[in-house]
Amino acid sequence: MIKIIKGKNEHCDLIAEIGKKSFIESHGESAAKKDIDDFVIKTYNKEVLLKELKDPSVDYHIIYYKNKVAGYSKIKLNTPNANITQINITKLDRFYLLKEYYGLKLAIKLIDFIVELSKNNQQKGIWLAVWIENKRAIKFYTKAGFKIVGKYDFQISKTHSNPNHIMYLKH
Repeated sequence: MIKIIKGKNEHCDLIAEIGKKSFIESHGESAAKKDIDDFVIKTYNKEVLLKELKDPSVDYHIIYYKNKVAGYSKIKLNTPNANITQINITKLDRFYLLKEYYGLKLAIKLIDFIVELSKNNQQKGIWLAVWIENKRAIKFYTKAGFKIVGKYDFQISKTHSNPNHIMYLKH
């Protein structure tokens, strides 16, 4: 059984836990351990997440599989990107699935849910940044219809950034 719910304040600790674990699983080898650890502590903490959960333009959604948390997404409506001329587009800021749930088609369910949510909010498309070494994610997004439209350097620390593709799915 698959269930997707809107993330709320009471899910803050859960989102932080999944975010830390998923980021380390997918990006842990992309920079020095200290840089990764510092980034995770700075990004996936209660104070930051509570602020984001209160922002009306930000939506978190948590996906459950057999009543266990499998991952989450974070989108931000009406977020332009320099590589895309279209206005009224959604940024898919985070899309995390715990490794133990790979291969169960949960990512497809969650991306389909996000696409519908974006359309229902009169958005014209969805964009995201993905680390160029994350081949699994790039393959998934490409299969879902996203196209590479630009590049971006994702800052992990003051001294390290990872090259990312900007990918876009037009509705």
